[in-house]
Amino acid sequence: MKRITSIIAIATSMAATDTVNAQSTQKVRQQNPFTLVYEGAITKNEKGKVNIHPVTYKIKDITIAANVYTPPDYDASQKYPTVVVAHPNGGVKEQVSGLYAQRLAEQGYITITADAAYQGASGGAPRNVDKPANRIEDIHAMADFISQYKGVDTAKLGLLGICGGGGYSLKAAQSDKRFKAVATLSMFNSGVVRRNGFINSQYSTIQERLKQASDARALEAAGGEVRYAGVANPTDEEIAGITTDLYREGYVYYYRTHAHPNSTFKYTMSSLLNLMTFDAGTNMDLINQPLLMIAGSKADTYYMTDDAFNKATNAKNKELFLIDGATHIQTYWKPEYVSQAANKLVKFYQTNL
Repeated sequence: MKRITSIIAIATSMAATDTVNAQSTQKVRQQNPFTLVYEGAITKNEKGKVNIHPVTYKIKDITIAANVYTPPDYDASQKYPTVVVAHPNGGVKEQVSGLYAQRLAEQGYITITADAAYQGASGGAPRNVDKPANRIEDIHAMADFISQYKGVDTAKLGLLGICGGGGYSLKAAQSDKRFKAVATLSMFNSGVVRRNGFINSQYSTIQERLKQASDARALEAAGGEVRYAGVANPTDEEIAGITTDLYREGYVYYYRTHAHPNSTFKYTMSSLLNLMTFDAGTNMDLINQPLLMIAGSKADTYYMTDDAFNKATNAKNKELFLIDGATHIQTYWKPEYVSQAANKLVKFYQTNL
């Protein structure tokens, strides 16, 4: 337990990241004109193939940056099933959510994935606010925008949430019945983890951390500095010493192999006031749509998927699909695991949209 607590401390330690971000920016621009960092990413739009369309729209006064993927031989006069894809905590649309958006588009779907408000390339200040209500509204707003996009069949609108985006997608789908089928991949219940710690390792510090969040909000309200948690620039040695797969492999994914300058684990300390009272698993009985939840059989986050799945008592055709041998982060990038997840998602949407 002490070891896990120290891991969380590493994940929330403050460190300078300007140099890392500058290097990441240069790297992704050299590799991909759309700054996509996943394997097999689109490098140019070509006739007859999947195309990517950067778009912007507003949530109130905040500009949201999104990517729409259209399928091969897209014809705006036709109607296509469509999937909204919500990215992980700290992630951006150019990483795993873009990968799955592209894979679904290859199979005939229009897809959209957007950077959360206050995060990535989207607007909003202070930066990296991470409140559940905002993330849920992001998902509703993606549905608003894509429903007006040429070629979208609004009667066949699906939802896919990855990691933290999976928890927020479950919550969005509880009320938003425009989503006719709901899927999650490696679902992460952000509120429960921020409150109790990963694998329930921080029960003893709940009140202390709530006090820190309260003080941070008071400081912001008085016009003072914005305090942040989750900022880290770990060394290779520190990463190798982390014992939980989620954090060790997560640091490698986000800071090494799939780094993007807009992606950060950082979030405002005051966001914890909202995060620590949130639970994606509440009101799961409100989901009456078809539900598919995918997780790696070796994922140390699986307990969150299991809990939410069991609470979805009214979901139609609900299915839990385990990818044998996969950890949480490996479902983001490892080709054989991505293929299994993508194939399962296509079958699910074909059946239920």
